[in-house]
Amino acid sequence: MATATAFKRKIINDPLYGFITLADKLVFDVIEHPFFQRLRRIEQLGLASMVYPGALHTRFHHALGAMHLMGQAIETLRSKEFQISPEEAQGATLAILLHDIGHGPFSHALEHHIVHDISHEEITLMFMKQLNSEFGNKLETAIAIFSNTYPRKFLHQLVSGQLDMDRLDYLMRDSFYTGVSEGVISTDRILKMLTVVDDELAVELKGIYSIEKFIVARRLMYWQVYYHKTVLAVEYMQISILNRARALAAEGRKLPASESLMFFLSQKIGEEEFIASPEILSTFALLDDYDIHCAIKQWASYPDPILSSLCDSLLNRNLFRVVITSTPADELRMAEIQNNISKKLNLAGDDYSYFTGQGEISNSAYDPNNDRITIVDKTGQRWDISGLSEQLNIAVYNKTVSKFFTYYPKWADI
Repeated sequence: MATATAFKRKIINDPLYGFITLADKLVFDVIEHPFFQRLRRIEQLGLASMVYPGALHTRFHHALGAMHLMGQAIETLRSKEFQISPEEAQGATLAILLHDIGHGPFSHALEHHIVHDISHEEITLMFMKQLNSEFGNKLETAIAIFSNTYPRKFLHQLVSGQLDMDRLDYLMRDSFYTGVSEGVISTDRILKMLTVVDDELAVELKGIYSIEKFIVARRLMYWQVYYHKTVLAVEYMQISILNRARALAAEGRKLPASESLMFFLSQKIGEEEFIASPEILSTFALLDDYDIHCAIKQWASYPDPILSSLCDSLLNRNLFRVVITSTPADELRMAEIQNNISKKLNLAGDDYSYFTGQGEISNSAYDPNNDRITIVDKTGQRWDISGLSEQLNIAVYNKTVSKFFTYYPKWADI
């Protein structure tokens, strides 16, 4: 009679943390599931590699890294005699491992242009519930922690909060792969300084300088990487391509693309549709960056001048120009650019909108009104970091800084 063999731990070599050990069979089985393996085919920073050539890391890398940090955080808290049961540890580990599983192709860049009126967090929860069903309801605690319905709040804060494992990993990982050193933070020290006060995550007083550096790093990474003007150019070219493809599909035009991509481009799919038709989640699970890459290559020769022009320009890095300003764009100037585009490409009506537009970007490094960072000393006295920091100009870092941008083809700026 065959007997069940014990699970043998697995080891993954990560470029940031070295060896990551997987000692939990359920966690390993979830990682092996096609839903999670799909994250290998979704780049963490979209097409930021057009600016930073090394930025080719994926959501898969990030999820494993965040899971590793969660393990270290739990180990630290247990060493300080905070009781965390094996079930809670497993639940928190699965919650952070799966926190990005609802992302679509190119992550945030196309989040609201493939599906509508539904966030990647909501889709993540749908995936988690589906996995829970497939794994015999073993993800109940993970779902409760992710949804912030579990009675111990600090576990949710480790997944989603001002100092969650998501932020700690993506700052370090994005910094590493882009080569932007401003994002480097003292991850090990921050983890060692974590504590819990009245069921809320806090940081020991002696870790304050590492937290200050974390806040500064986050602010700089947004301006230097996530909101880099060329990254914005690439994102809006992708958005214009999908919008044009959707418009052509609505006219009944046949576009070469994967069935799963055309399913979402040929109709408006939002929260109501996901709920009404559970099979839509399975179709979404077939989507990744490869669908978009392949479609753009084919559409570069499609007999529609707008779609083919946009795709050819993106493929060959003839990108939009992006101008970032402190005030909204001059309307007369925008009208001039729109007119130049319409004349150059012989466009009718408002078809120029596929090539030009404007928007706003905002950056708030630290918001004390949203899950504040609490500093605690040995006596138990607590402060919000904004009232204790000696180094930070809190008036600057608490403030939401907004900038405006316009984009258009370089040749339109005559």
